[in-house]
Amino acid sequence: MLGRSEIFRAAAIVALVAVFIATLVAVNRRPPAPVVETSPTSKPASDDLSAELRRCSALGPQDAEDPHCVAVWEENRQRFFGRPARPLSPQTPPGAAAPATPSTGDAR
Repeated sequence: MLGRSEIFRAAAIVALVAVFIATLVAVNRRPPAPVVETSPTSKPASDDLSAELRRCSALGPQDAEDPHCVAVWEENRQRFFGRPARPLSPQTPPGAAAPATPSTGDAR
């Protein structure tokens, strides 16, 4: 038969294990993630870029010659590497002359 001191010792061990388990549960408890609600009417700015990327992809090899598509692909690269997004310039209508850009190699 167990003596009184052995019963108290077993109860103390059980109580310490219970406190240890409760502490572990409390420490590992994470707060719930905040819920971010977006309204269905608001469209993210990336939709404009996505639409332009799809349009330029549909052009095929011709998009390498289109200055607007070159700007769209550059913006996509910048967003991929974490740089802040800039608004895209309006597209030049087909058949209109693209604005001339000075070349950096011949500037003296």
